Amino acid sequence: MKQRDDMTFPFEEYERRLNQLREQMEVRKLDAVIISDPENLMYLTDYQTTGYSFFQALVVPLADEPFMVTRYLEESNVHARTWVERTRPYPDTGDAIQMLVESLREFGLSNKDIGYERNSYFFPAYHQDAIHTTFSSGRLLDCFGIVEHGRLRKSQYEIEIMRKAAKATEAGMRAGFEACKVGATENEIGGAICDAMFRAGGEPPAVLPYVTSGPRTMIGHATWEGRTVEENEHVFLEIGGCYRRYHTAMMRTVFFNELTQKQYAAQERMKLALREVKKAIRPGITVSDTDNLVRNILKTNDENGKLVTRSGYSIGIAFPPSWDEGYILSLMQGDSQILLPGMTFHIIPWLWGVDGKQTMGISDTIMVTENGCESFFMLDQDFVIKPSTGKSKKPVTDTPAKPASGPKTKAIVEPATDLQVKAGKA
Repeated sequence: MKQRDDMTFPFEEYERRLNQLREQMEVRKLDAVIISDPENLMYLTDYQTTGYSFFQALVVPLADEPFMVTRYLEESNVHARTWVERTRPYPDTGDAIQMLVESLREFGLSNKDIGYERNSYFFPAYHQDAIHTTFSSGRLLDCFGIVEHGRLRKSQYEIEIMRKAAKATEAGMRAGFEACKVGATENEIGGAICDAMFRAGGEPPAVLPYVTSGPRTMIGHATWEGRTVEENEHVFLEIGGCYRRYHTAMMRTVFFNELTQKQYAAQERMKLALREVKKAIRPGITVSDTDNLVRNILKTNDENGKLVTRSGYSIGIAFPPSWDEGYILSLMQGDSQILLPGMTFHIIPWLWGVDGKQTMGISDTIMVTENGCESFFMLDQDFVIKPSTGKSKKPVTDTPAKPASGPKTKAIVEPATDLQVKAGKA
């Protein structure tokens, strides 16, 4: 290992992670592991590249020095970013798996028990077929989760990096509020969000913001497509800010009319779900109990929107195509795993089909602490209300919510430069 002081975290943090991996290798009786998941490579070595569609792997022997197999072009990232000293690059016209197998032989691992990430997006079936054919003297064993075991609980260093990502997330959301106006396009709103995130120190996220308006809010995971926001509509925003590949995410909703009773009720249900789950989250509570708490609050008899997904997921390191760590741990029914200090989650009590035709959301990214949990954000959770302009093209068909029915939803006044979003504990 090459000791250096210019990586994302102190060198000692990477030593800790490597030692933790080797402890898991001993438990599983593995002589070495082949790590190919981009997030796991980043976690262990600080390696990152947008060229991860080419095969790349870190081989960690139980006792010997690790080495990396990469495409020639990506080898520069190993030397520029990581503590890894041994590299075995292959040319674009070469055979990545042949290079991997030859390197295993070179370092005395050809007849050993080797773990590999069978579920890795970037260790495809044809590569796995090739290594099973050519690595004939040793044994290949699935070691999925061997690195993720350490990634689930963030260190204090990681929490501080996620706080920087959260600043970008909030800056983007505030800019999204500013940009949301009747006559604006979804593209213009998305562009304003990205500009603000990057100006606040954010870096390219694993997924660009989700910006949908009006009827398009009912399309799952839709990106902006140039649609113009019309009067009496709403805009759904979901943003994942990024810093050094670590992410935090939040949902918010903007309206261009007074809230109807159903819309107001949906807002209050989501806020209640967040409030109650944050009261309940602490070390020792199960994943299933956490999910059920959110799900039971959102479930009503009036069919005014429903939760159609998991209620949350682990979040942290991410590369495209997703900003979440849900494949490691998602908040879903029937999972008896317990929450532990250092776990971080995007809690998503969003509602699909409010009034049968609208999706809206309020969400939060939290960390589990020794005694409870804490949010990464300070942004107010209420729906943002902005004035429409001119005569309504689409009249409101439901009865507007009465102020006496609950706390007032905060109104935002034009012009956009006068936008003020009150900050309060999320």
